[in-house]
Formats: sequence, C-alpha cells, structure tokens
Amino acid sequence: MTGSTLSRFDSLEQEAFLSLWRTYDRLRALEDELFLRYELTPQQYNVLRLLKGVHPEKSQTLALANRLVSRAPDITRMLDKLETRGLIVRERPEDNRRTVRVGITDAGLKLLEEIAGPLRRCHERQLGHMQPEALRQLVGLLRAARAPHEGARSVWG
Repeated sequence: MTGSTLSRFDSLEQEAFLSLWRTYDRLRALEDELFLRYELTPQQYNVLRLLKGVHPEKSQTLALANRLVSRAPDITRMLDKLETRGLIVRERPEDNRRTVRVGITDAGLKLLEEIAGPLRRCHERQLGHMQPEALRQLVGLLRAARAPHEGARSVWG
C-alpha cells in the first residue's frame, strides 16, 4: 500500500469497505433512477421478483423478508404499498390466522415484464464494462467477504 493510501484510511479493511460502499452508491444511483420511473423502490422490486419466483404459490411474510437482498425494517408497510397498487395480495389462512401469505397479482407480473428490458440495460450500464471472468471473480470475492456474516440458512451463502 502506498503512503498516500495509508494516510487516507485507518486500515486496509477500512479502505476495502469504503470502496465497496462508494461502488454501491454509484451503481445504486443508476438503479434508483430506473425504479423511480415505475414508482418502486429497489426493495419493492425485490419483493415482486421473489413472489414471481414462487408464483402461482404464495410466500409467508417472514420467509419473504428473509430472502430479501437487504433487510426491510418495516416489511408490513412495504407490502401495504404494493397491495394498495394492486401488485400483490395477502391472505390469512383459516387454520393459522397469525400467518400472512403473500402472492403477486397479474398487475405485478405485468409490471415486472415491463421493467425487465430497462433493468437489463441498467445492469449493463452498471457493470457491462467488465469482462465475464472479472465479474465471476467479483461475485466470488463478495461471497467470501460476507460468508462469516450470513446466517446458516441464507440463500446468499
């Protein structure tokens, strides 16, 4: 490490973390711009994407929350907004009223279909300048960085 880098950061770990955070900020700005056009947050999109993956079945709210890319402190409010827009439905089974099951509606599926092309182009803008092998290495490095911090049942492990 060069002397100038040492003076800017307390440690190599700090430099790596802040570099990751800066990268996330720059890439997220492109995604936020896209989702704003569809009046969605990235987390709301993630919910719809996960529900599409189990469609026509429904998912329990807790299972859905555990599969999100980033934690949602108030998933109930997020689901309220998606339900108000007619993008999801919620139901409470008669045999267990404490459980809430969530499913995607036809309107939600249509919105995901509408977003698919623009989102693919957004991801190309974000990372398309990198070679496939470099992207595979990046994915591996990110997996290794978060491995000790993932839960045992994480789908991201």
